[in-house]
Amino acid sequence: MTHPSIPAPSSVPASDLRPPAAAHFPQPAPRETLATQLRASGYAVLAPDTLGALVGHAPRELDATLHPFWRDLPADAHLKDGGRYRHRRHGCYVQQLAQSGAPLEAQPHRAHWQPTTYNALHGGIERWFEPLDAAMAASAAWRDLVAALGLLFAQAAARRPEAWFIEAHPFRIDTRDGVGRPTPEGAHRDGVDYVAVLLVERHGVRGGETRVFEADGPHGVRFTLDAPWSALLLDDARVIHESTPIQPLVDGQVGGQSEGWRDTLVLTYRAGGFQAPPG
Repeated sequence: MTHPSIPAPSSVPASDLRPPAAAHFPQPAPRETLATQLRASGYAVLAPDTLGALVGHAPRELDATLHPFWRDLPADAHLKDGGRYRHRRHGCYVQQLAQSGAPLEAQPHRAHWQPTTYNALHGGIERWFEPLDAAMAASAAWRDLVAALGLLFAQAAARRPEAWFIEAHPFRIDTRDGVGRPTPEGAHRDGVDYVAVLLVERHGVRGGETRVFEADGPHGVRFTLDAPWSALLLDDARVIHESTPIQPLVDGQVGGQSEGWRDTLVLTYRAGGFQAPPG
């Protein structure tokens, strides 16, 4: 991970922002302090082994069980910048925190929707993506991963909600056209309570730097998730985040290939219901 200075928080792209008053490097948090760090700082970084211990599946098992499903992600047909660099699926769950065992319930397939106040580029429209692969969604590793993060976020919350409304987004950002943009909307919040960003793989790319800023202040951190199954956890009300564009590692050629990619899993947790159009 690297840690140069970062821009200050805003809803506009980071390239338009001034440097923060100070920046510091986020050290990976031990499992037992994750909820405390989330409450204190609004974010926490997890090393792969910490994530594995949290969800009950080692990083090697998560990789063997889940990563193959990133090879079959359909193209995102909703990119307003005309790009071809993003591929994704989408699924929704409700985690009943008030019930014994906090069961995870898959929901009927639905559109992904955000208001323009949170996503000025792609907000205000219903975006339909292909559903999660049924075999992945049925695996114990997947369900344990989604549920364990929900329990952690419930522990970090000032007031434990009765349920989380969860959206799951497996992403592949590639460099087939030279540049891929993990967050084309720029620095943003998602309009939820908590966000988990898990790195699944980086292959033949540079860039993809993660930036987290205070929502109401000048401070932030800047680093690169590079280890498979490392993760960033965010309190969405307190911080703004983005990832910088990726490019092929060396002059458009990596081992004779012109394409690299960055595979991530983004999970969002919201109390009170899924985001949906008014009315």
